[in-house]
Amino acid sequence: MPLIDKVLGTIGLAMAAFATFFPWYAFLHPEKFSMPLLWQGTTRDLPEGPGREVLSISPLAMKDMDGETAAAVDRLTTATVPGIGNESASAADEKADLEQPFPERSNFRLMHVANGRALIEDASGMYIVRVGSALPDNSRLATFEERNGRWVMITSKGEIYETN
Repeated sequence: MPLIDKVLGTIGLAMAAFATFFPWYAFLHPEKFSMPLLWQGTTRDLPEGPGREVLSISPLAMKDMDGETAAAVDRLTTATVPGIGNESASAADEKADLEQPFPERSNFRLMHVANGRALIEDASGMYIVRVGSALPDNSRLATFEERNGRWVMITSKGEIYETN
């Protein structure tokens, strides 16, 4: 038997032994193969500073943001900067600012409910939401209920959506 066949056979046996025992080694020593703790926290805190009359917080600074909300955040800055230190605004100007019309209510419908999650659809697409998730009408999903054999979704604003 030539020497090269013996070497290749030995290498093959060593690779087979490694492929057999390495998964068990990784299973029995998970601390050596787990993700570093640095990657587990993805939230940011706002810097300390004096309070302002008008406070606008970026959605990226929210501590309780889940993965779905983080994926839905638009990273394009489109907001205006409030007039900090401009305390000479009259009460009429403040009232006019409060009467600014809001965008049109987003109409969405409940498509399906399964395993504590719901599939909703609006004009911009379909989304999977769970209790506590932000909805297209700027409310949060409060709970699911089954009424008369159909699933019902109740929002934080008290609105009720039924499956079709």
